[in-house]
Amino acid sequence: MHAATQPLMSGNAAALQRFAAAGMSPLSAADALSVDSYELLRGQKAVEIKHNGAIYRLQTTKLGKLILTK
Repeated sequence: MHAATQPLMSGNAAALQRFAAAGMSPLSAADALSVDSYELLRGQKAVEIKHNGAIYRLQTTKLGKLILTK
């Protein structure tokens, strides 16, 4: 379905539809690995994450939120 003709839906419903379209099933909470952000950042404001040949940057904001950028 083209993005312009796709009906509006909640974020969870849209994510589930994308997983189904890709032939994937989402992880349940029991299946997901939980890592504390402090363990990843180790006191730094940002960390680089290598994934499939690309480098992503995970950083914290002044308000304590996390941002992941490519």
